[in-house]
Amino acid sequence: MAEYTFDDLAVVMGTYNEAAAIDTVLSDIAEVTDDRAEVVCVDSSDDRTPEIAREHGARVIEQPPMGYGHAVREAVLTPERPVIVTTDCDDTYPMERLPEFLDLINEGYDVVSGDRLYHGAAAMPAFNRLGNAAFAAVASVLAGERVHDTTTGMRAYRRDLLHDVEWTENTGLSAELLLRPLIRGYRVREEPIPYRERAGETKLDPLGGGAAIAKSILKVCLEERLG
Repeated sequence: MAEYTFDDLAVVMGTYNEAAAIDTVLSDIAEVTDDRAEVVCVDSSDDRTPEIAREHGARVIEQPPMGYGHAVREAVLTPERPVIVTTDCDDTYPMERLPEFLDLINEGYDVVSGDRLYHGAAAMPAFNRLGNAAFAAVASVLAGERVHDTTTGMRAYRRDLLHDVEWTENTGLSAELLLRPLIRGYRVREEPIPYRERAGETKLDPLGGGAAIAKSILKVCLEERLG
């Protein structure tokens, strides 16, 4: 099995008006990976986010605003490098953990998923924490496997997996990216990570978004278990 290095790594994200945070996120990625990781941003912004990303050497793919899943699906399927890490561009996720995620892929895992709830996720609004705990409980029952954080934005994947599975969800894509591989028997590991307070304003409607995520979890699990 190949031993992957930072030269084999792409860090990808959907970006939407994150000028307040993206400079920090991309600087952190460059520092941690010795500026060897490819960075891909799929952007729908009307602020300086894409300009800042290009200043850091990121590849920016612009698309009209169509939702989280459309942006992230394009982001994960674009790079040619064999290991893809997703993150959000709001500085909530610990880029310093990228070496550990890469090590776990080298140990043979197909997906390494950052578990924000393990340490309590104190920076997350209480309503969101409760919702994420509920999503995980429901997904665990439906998938037949224990999961702890279905909607985390920080995961590492083998590129081949991402191209072998057809992804269908939009708001619920993060849950789908965990649940389809898990139910299909890929090696999935949830790794505890710290979670920071976001920089800038959230774009997710907690009620409407939560309902869409719950619907995606139900749909994906039933499709995989019955189909």
